[in-house]
Amino acid sequence: MTLLSIFFGFMGGYEWVVILLAVLLLFGGKKIPELMRGLGSGIKEFKDAAKEEKDKIDN
Repeated sequence: MTLLSIFFGFMGGYEWVVILLAVLLLFGGKKIPELMRGLGSGIKEFKDAAKEEKDKIDN
């Protein structure tokens, strides 16, 4: 079991609500979709780059 799974295992519903409210207060309702869009595109680019490297190694 990793440290991250242990950390998230101890967090209940109330803690998640507090974290989500803090994020909402810090960034505002209009900025959160932009942040998530950027995060999603970053993950997609990472997966594409990892796939390209795997293809290079396999060939």
